[in-house]
Amino acid sequence: MKIRKLGAIDIGSNAMRLLINYVYEEEGKAPIFNKASIVRMPIRLGQDVFTDGKISNVNIDRICDAMQSYALMMKVYGIESYKAYATSAMRESKNGKDVVKKVLKKAGINIEIIDGKTEAELLFNSELGNFVKDDKTYLYVDVGGGSTELTLLKDNKISVSKSFEVGTVRLLEGKVNPDTFKIMQKWIKDNIGDTELELIGSGGNINHIYKYSGIKLGRPMGSFYVRKHYQILKSLDTDERMQRYNMKPDRADVVVYALEIYTNVLKWTGAKIIHVPKIGLSDGIIRSVYQDLEE
Repeated sequence: MKIRKLGAIDIGSNAMRLLINYVYEEEGKAPIFNKASIVRMPIRLGQDVFTDGKISNVNIDRICDAMQSYALMMKVYGIESYKAYATSAMRESKNGKDVVKKVLKKAGINIEIIDGKTEAELLFNSELGNFVKDDKTYLYVDVGGGSTELTLLKDNKISVSKSFEVGTVRLLEGKVNPDTFKIMQKWIKDNIGDTELELIGSGGNINHIYKYSGIKLGRPMGSFYVRKHYQILKSLDTDERMQRYNMKPDRADVVVYALEIYTNVLKWTGAKIIHVPKIGLSDGIIRSVYQDLEE
């Protein structure tokens, strides 16, 4: 058996992550993907970008430090290949390209800034393709710090996808256009109409809610539970959420905004359940790295 060691770096608006993944290859069998380590850094780029339009010098230094640590970790693990992708905050930052150049110079890591369409394709490129059933329609909802990606899945493939500039950090900072939710609702009406579907949720916030829901792993959450939990968390302050639900500070202050988005999408689609397979962008990046090696 051959073991390949791959890396994926996801630079979001609320945090950044390094995923170390082992791929087990055996002749005549499908490769097995095994998550060896995930290292999350709470560097909130969205707070800078959505307020001032650019990444602050303090956070540029923190990004460089984080990337240097990621580079060392990948060296220790013996990573064969990796990709580093940045999303919403870096996309919108006036100095995003300068930050990419500085990171490359200081840490030797080449960051690629991707658009919402590529983000959606990478997400579907993950294990999600194995999760969906051919005879069902799904709306994949990926709520990030700076944007929300909605992807309609039919016949086990992407039918249509759209990125909306509404995310948890953007809502926290009061930087969401008042019409954005109306635009999202119209998009859902135009592309989904009365189609019966199920939601698939992605992102750290919905993963945390699912983890503490008591629902058996693999089973979906009901829309009623999501709405009820939204009201419960909204009634608590940040400290109370941290203590009662064991949340990190940078999760506790944005989780309500994530549930606001999910609650709205559940209402507008009429979906009764939401699956939470705990699959994220970094998983899709790993698949992309592996596919490139196989070509």
